[in-house]
Amino acid sequence: MLPMEQRTLGKTGRDVSVVGLGTWQLGGDWGEVRESDAFDVLDAAVESGVTFFDTADVYGDGRSEQLIGRYLKDRGDADVFVATKMGRRADQIPESYVLDNFRIWNDRSRANLGVDTLDLVQLHCPPTSVYSSDAVYDALDTLVAEQRIGAYAVSVETCAEALTAIARPGVASVQIILNPFRLKPLDEVLPAAAAAGVGIIARVPLASGLLSGKYTKDTVFAPEDHRTYNRHGEAFDQGETFSGVDYATGVAAAAEFAELAPEGSTSAQTALGWIIQQPGVTSVIPGARSVAQARANAAAAALAPLPPSTLDGVRELYERRIRAEIHARW
Repeated sequence: MLPMEQRTLGKTGRDVSVVGLGTWQLGGDWGEVRESDAFDVLDAAVESGVTFFDTADVYGDGRSEQLIGRYLKDRGDADVFVATKMGRRADQIPESYVLDNFRIWNDRSRANLGVDTLDLVQLHCPPTSVYSSDAVYDALDTLVAEQRIGAYAVSVETCAEALTAIARPGVASVQIILNPFRLKPLDEVLPAAAAAGVGIIARVPLASGLLSGKYTKDTVFAPEDHRTYNRHGEAFDQGETFSGVDYATGVAAAAEFAELAPEGSTSAQTALGWIIQQPGVTSVIPGARSVAQARANAAAAALAPLPPSTLDGVRELYERRIRAEIHARW
C-alpha cells in the first residue's frame, strides 16, 4: 500500500487520508456498477493509500454500505475509517429526526457494514431547522453513549447550516460541497471549522465530473444517472448535481479550468489538489467507477502545491463564469 498524507478528522481524533473515496457511485445512482468492479475500485483505493470511505444508508438503498462491509471483512489488513449518513430514509420533515428513527437507521447501517459501532454517522442534509434542534443533538449524544456510533457529524447544503452545526460542541466534522466551481465555503465555513476543531470533508469535488474535463455539451448520461434526472433539482438539492451550475456553463468553464492544470497533472487532479490545499480541509472524497479513476484520484495527494498563478486563475474563472451565471439565474 502506498503512503498518503493523513490529517485528523476533527473531533473524531482519527487520522484519515487527504484523499478519501466517495462511494455514492457504487450504489448505482451514477449508472450500473457491477459488484466485481465495485470491489476492484475499493481495492485500488486502499492500495493507493486511501484510509477513508464515505457512504450513506440510501446509496443504492444500502448497496454501497453492504459492498464496503463485505470488502473490509475480506480485506483484514485494510485500516479504513468509514463515515456513513442517515436521515434520507424518511419524509424530510424535522419530526423524522428523532431517537427512535436514529436507532432504526443505525441498526440497518451496522448490519450493512457488519460492525457493532459505526465509526462516524452524519446527518444527511436534513431540513435546516434540524441543525438547531437541542433534541437532535441529545439523541446523537445518546447514540454515542450506547456505543452505536463512535462520533457524529453533519452533511450540509448551505454555509449557514454548516456554521450552525460547527457551533455545537459534539459535532466532529462537516461535509460540504467544495470545489473550484463552489468557493463560498472558503469565506467563513473553513475558518470557523478550523477554530472549533471541526473537520471538513469536501464532497462533489469534481462538480459531478465536470472538472474532469471529459464532458462536452453533447454528452448523454444514462437515464438512471442523477446527472440526467436532477439537473434542476427535480429529485434532490440541485447543488448535488454539477454543483448547481448550469450544465452548458459548466462545460465551458471546465474547458478553461483544464488550461490551468500544471504540466503532468490532469484537470481532475488539479481540482483535487486545489481542494487539498485549502486551509481547514481534512479530506476530499471523489468518487470512482473504475480502478484507473480511483488510482488517479489518489495520486492527486502527491502533487506539488499549486502555484499562486493557478490559484488566482481559479478565482478569476469562478468570478467571471460561475458566480456571474448563478447571480444572473437568481
